[in-house]
Amino acid sequence: MRGIRRGFGVRAGFALKRGWYRLRYPRLSLGRDVEIRGRVRLRRGVRVRIGDRTRINKLVRFAGPGEVHIGADCLLSATWVGAWTSVTVGDRCLLSNCEVRDNDFHNLRPEVRHDPPTPPARAPIVLEDNVWVGAHALVLKGVRIGRDSVVGAATVVRTDVPPRVVVMGNPQQTVKKFDD
Repeated sequence: MRGIRRGFGVRAGFALKRGWYRLRYPRLSLGRDVEIRGRVRLRRGVRVRIGDRTRINKLVRFAGPGEVHIGADCLLSATWVGAWTSVTVGDRCLLSNCEVRDNDFHNLRPEVRHDPPTPPARAPIVLEDNVWVGAHALVLKGVRIGRDSVVGAATVVRTDVPPRVVVMGNPQQTVKKFDD
């Protein structure tokens, strides 16, 4: 009986926290049974949709004027997402203390470097289902990471990653392929 009451209390606590975040950030959409164990911060008008049963640990930050879609049953822990266009994360993904940014935050040419980013400085990012991005990894603009792939710790992802592989390093290199 005591465990049932405790489980109800935990679920009620998560429901209160979801309600508070919905009031705090009108551009945040939370799916059913999202568990916010840490904190969420939205900046610069970003629109964020988080899928059912996703868990948020530590501080997870979203910034930029773009859109972020997080799938169902994901885990985000101490993650930073910068979206000027869009960042899409599939279902059952793990993002651990990493950065995902769909833009360069500045233009490369010196005469326009301080102007807002132009289209060549930004491109959407897609992480397909069941992708794991390790700690201190950096996923850059225009990248698609294939289903069931792993991005190793401290990896800089600059180009597309095929499905069912492990990539590591800077520049990224495929170090393992999962057999079908």
